[in-house]
Amino acid sequence: MHEKLERRSFILSLLLVTLAFVLLLKPFFTPIFWACAIALIFFPVYRYLLKHFPKWPNLMALLTLLLCTVLVVIPVLLVASSFVNEMVTLVQKAQTGQIDLSRQIEQVRSAFPGINALIERIGIDFDELKQRLLGGVMSAGSFLAKNALAVGQNTLNFFLMLGLMIYLTFFLLRDGEKLVDLLIRAMPLGDEREHLLLAKFAEVTRATIKGNLVVAVTQGTLGGLIFWALGLPAPLLWGVMMTLLSLLPAVGAAIIWFPAALYLYATGEIVKASILMVFGVVVISLVDNILRPILVGRDTKLPDYLVLFSTVGGLFMFGISGFAIGPLLAALFIAFWEIFMREFVSPSGSHGKQ
Repeated sequence: MHEKLERRSFILSLLLVTLAFVLLLKPFFTPIFWACAIALIFFPVYRYLLKHFPKWPNLMALLTLLLCTVLVVIPVLLVASSFVNEMVTLVQKAQTGQIDLSRQIEQVRSAFPGINALIERIGIDFDELKQRLLGGVMSAGSFLAKNALAVGQNTLNFFLMLGLMIYLTFFLLRDGEKLVDLLIRAMPLGDEREHLLLAKFAEVTRATIKGNLVVAVTQGTLGGLIFWALGLPAPLLWGVMMTLLSLLPAVGAAIIWFPAALYLYATGEIVKASILMVFGVVVISLVDNILRPILVGRDTKLPDYLVLFSTVGGLFMFGISGFAIGPLLAALFIAFWEIFMREFVSPSGSHGKQ
């Protein structure tokens, strides 16, 4: 009896200390997650280098990290900086009247009277919608001006988190296999289940980051290039927007390039509009069907409706990192229930193993 009480007290203390430690690390959840994701993706590179130079694990981990920084981190920082600059410039042009949004909206309205009729039929006032759009642009400019100091503080915080992510990635690359073995020994779920769940975590993380993100970046890059080739304003801005929207299977980059094509038709740019429409349908939209099965694999692909809901839910809960965390949680949810159905529920619905 005394031994049982001691055991329960220890388990309770263990849970409380673990909970306190998790809360302690909560502010660093995002860099920890991305360090794990990057380490998973680049671990085959580290293992390849280590195979040729087994006596220098620290140097091989550092070299892998340097390769990751050059291929991923620096390009993302450059694109993010240019994206912010183009967004600020576009908002300023709209505020100063260099871009007359009101006139452009009226051009589309005049060129496509059916759109106006459809909007009125569903009970939306077009003039009120236009005023809200213009007001949103002005509000965005005021927000950027009033929060310049906050943006600077967030930038400092961003680089701090980036440094922590890079620092942790080094150790995950070097000691990843030992940490996985330690985790399997510590988790009380059974070795077979733990291996299955960890394999699912690695599989879905690679599929989401390497597959979905590469597909989205490819679509956004193609969209930005065609915008630039056709002389449309802020091609980088719209390319990044198409990249983000391409992460949502039910939305996609078409929510950007299709209205842009309609606008070009409305302003009389028939050739440019036709080129953009054909390029969007034939090239941008087909990238998903060609690249995703190659990079992700059909076996790891979640249903589109589940990807949509988990991605949107992840974005609401975790911010921009949610596009990866949401589908990962959905995949782990399915994996847990598959294990439960296989091991504890028989085909007839009665309980199997106890």
